[in-house]
Amino acid sequence: MKKIALVEDNADNRLLVQVVLGDLFDVASYENGQEALDGFAKDKPDLILLDISLPKMDGNEVLRRIRANDVICDVPVIALTAHAMAGDREKYIESGFDEYVTKPILDEDVLIATIQRTFKQRGCGE
Repeated sequence: MKKIALVEDNADNRLLVQVVLGDLFDVASYENGQEALDGFAKDKPDLILLDISLPKMDGNEVLRRIRANDVICDVPVIALTAHAMAGDREKYIESGFDEYVTKPILDEDVLIATIQRTFKQRGCGE
């Protein structure tokens, strides 16, 4: 079973993603960026769902640190964010995210399809 790391400070959002993805993937949850980076060093995920608006270290900084780390730089990262203005998707893709999913998650099939598409694009299968 593929391992997905969820970096999300909101407990309700963590629970929702856990319920949606729990039967399909092994989901590890982290409340903040530093906790996630520490966890990735011990247990490399196959994919990361990363909130942008995190306390102390935002998702953009977490992504920069992921991409600068030789061990985890190849892990696909999906922005999971409430930032949904025109141009936001393009901005996050250009900054190094592999994909972009908006919150709140109203259609779980969109999240699952995005994860599966990202795995296929990276040649990781499902």
